Amino acid sequence: MSKLTLNRIVEKVDEMPVLPNRINRIIEIVEDPDSTVQDLENEILKDQSLTSKVLKLANTTHYGYPRKISTVSRATILLGFQSIKSIALASTVSKYLIGELEGYALGKNDLWKQSQTCGIISRYIGKKKGIGNPEKAYIAGLLRDIGKTILNHYVKDEYSKIVEMVEGKNPSFLDAERTILGFDHAEVGGKVAQKWNFPEDLVEAIKYHHTPERATENPELVSIVHIADAITMMMGIGIGADGMSYNFSQFAIDILDLGENEIESIISETSDLIIDEDNFNVV
Repeated sequence: MSKLTLNRIVEKVDEMPVLPNRINRIIEIVEDPDSTVQDLENEILKDQSLTSKVLKLANTTHYGYPRKISTVSRATILLGFQSIKSIALASTVSKYLIGELEGYALGKNDLWKQSQTCGIISRYIGKKKGIGNPEKAYIAGLLRDIGKTILNHYVKDEYSKIVEMVEGKNPSFLDAERTILGFDHAEVGGKVAQKWNFPEDLVEAIKYHHTPERATENPELVSIVHIADAITMMMGIGIGADGMSYNFSQFAIDILDLGENEIESIISETSDLIIDEDNFNVV
């Protein structure tokens, strides 16, 4: 791959907008132990679109509350600060994930549905395994393929070469992507996460979700996203050109101490969480 083209891809990451100040402020409030429900509500209410999206997502069935949530403060009390942070972030990044990605044979909204599914499953596994902050697993799962939005143009241009390599030599789409382009969507996603000033363990979870054995910061978090990603593909959610050849990493299975029966149980139980279309309608 030419140096010029490599630089152009890095420039594409640089061109991606930073997270809006309001989202950064919400993250600051959530992480400040002295913050109140009122502090968080006041910040969210400054943005009418964000307010409606938070309430819309808060009322989706996967949270399991029988009565309609009509105020941000009520949502915050019921769901907790970390969940509200996840919802606010999801509503912001959805615009990057809803478009058609021709390079990956993904139609409009396919990547968003796939990303939300992976996030929901990641959160579920995080809770099941008792990690400290399951919402971090949700965010990592939601954003694990954000790099595809950057690489889409280049993959589209080289699509025939990549498909030819996959069909001829039978590597994964990811390996072919790396060979033809010089690096893969997971690495580019890590660069996006760094641009957004995410913690290092979140950067790693996005960067290494296909190769969890490379993680050093938080192998458990990376392994959760890896397993959730594979389950999402097995469910056939938003499958594109690269969705048919992913397997569970033995490293991830060992780190999470997952048996075959437990994996089958996770697949069965999370299927119920993603049935409702409202989980995916934030735009």
